[in-house]
Amino acid sequence: MRESPQYDRYRHDATVLAEVGRRLEPQVNRLPVRIPSDLAAAAVAAWERSEYDEISDESHEQQRVRDQAGALALIGLAVSERGVTAGREVLVDLNVTEVAAALSAALETH
Repeated sequence: MRESPQYDRYRHDATVLAEVGRRLEPQVNRLPVRIPSDLAAAAVAAWERSEYDEISDESHEQQRVRDQAGALALIGLAVSERGVTAGREVLVDLNVTEVAAALSAALETH
């Protein structure tokens, strides 16, 4: 099926965006963040959980939610490996992609 010219432009834009990302990636470091302890514990629990169910056909929304769950698990890995408890918060350096995933999820719920 032939797509309209606008989708050809969108696909080109997506390719350019990916190239921008490849150029930015070596310039970006981890960011120090503070996460409330209860949320940090939930992220660690997501990391430690085993998922054995086979994934079948997914809707776009189901795939988005699964991707977000995976992003939370990666934050949990970071917390478990290098998080430091400070009162009611956990201090941890997160990869910028982990921060971006959390911010993106927050923006989707507004």
